[in-house]
Amino acid sequence: MEPYSSKQRIIRSIKSALPKGMKTAWWLIKITVPVSFAVMLLDYSGALSLMANYTGPVFRYIGLPGISAIVLVTSIFTNIYSVVAVLSMLQLPAREGMILATMCLVSHGFLIETAVMKRTGSSVIRMLLLRLTGSFIMGWFLNMVIPGSISPDILTVNHQNHTFSFMFLHWLSSISQTTIKILILVNILLIFQRILDEFGWIGAIEKPLSPVMRIMGLPRSTTLSWVVANLIGLAYGSAIMIDESEKGRMSREDADLLNHHVSLSHSQLEDPLLFLTLGYAIHWLIWPRIIIAISAVWLRRLELKISAVYKSKRVPV
Repeated sequence: MEPYSSKQRIIRSIKSALPKGMKTAWWLIKITVPVSFAVMLLDYSGALSLMANYTGPVFRYIGLPGISAIVLVTSIFTNIYSVVAVLSMLQLPAREGMILATMCLVSHGFLIETAVMKRTGSSVIRMLLLRLTGSFIMGWFLNMVIPGSISPDILTVNHQNHTFSFMFLHWLSSISQTTIKILILVNILLIFQRILDEFGWIGAIEKPLSPVMRIMGLPRSTTLSWVVANLIGLAYGSAIMIDESEKGRMSREDADLLNHHVSLSHSQLEDPLLFLTLGYAIHWLIWPRIIIAISAVWLRRLELKISAVYKSKRVPV
């Protein structure tokens, strides 16, 4: 029997990837569409602003104006594009805006991204607490180290009351673009992964990154998923993460360690670049997230080690 040609192997990879890609894309769309519609209703009803009024005092403890709550609450339920839109409306100095942007890069898209991490083996409650705690620790830290002084509280916001039809049409346009993006990106990523696997190129990615993965406390099996999550984010990169986990290439324990990292640090290209339109210094949006993500993984490893020692002492001889 003659060996397959390169063209035949690529075609076979595409045929193998498409059913899985469509299944994963449909799973993401089933979560994304109703969640985004519910958020649009919350925004229209004023519920998001009401929530922000109650959480505002918390932000004053880390040196940020109470109106900052509107930004973080928006990010938790939506995405970074919405955060950029809200920050452009608020009359915030660049320093406070930069701190908030970094916090939102950690705490955004909770409902969709947490579903991805749950699918790959992490506790929902743990991931939510980790991201919220991490974002506030980062806000406190950046308020200490970024040059400049704390600005007085700002209470004004340039807000426009839109009609329901306007908001619905805006949502429909946005969700249509997102759905198309999910269908295209998820399938392309899985086809790319299948081709890498078919030609044995995954090792070529993993080997040079092995020292970096060791420093971050991450197993080698998580390399491809880590690269994808940092290039395009958790939601769109979920296809690779889920497939690697379901195929047994990445154990649930390894995936959980990866989730502790990428929950705090992902999409290191597109998302920070969006804030350049607001004049923010991009380095403040990148390296603090990497540091806190590495810390979270090593703390998780320490926790697992202590837990294992404790359990071994309780086992009867």
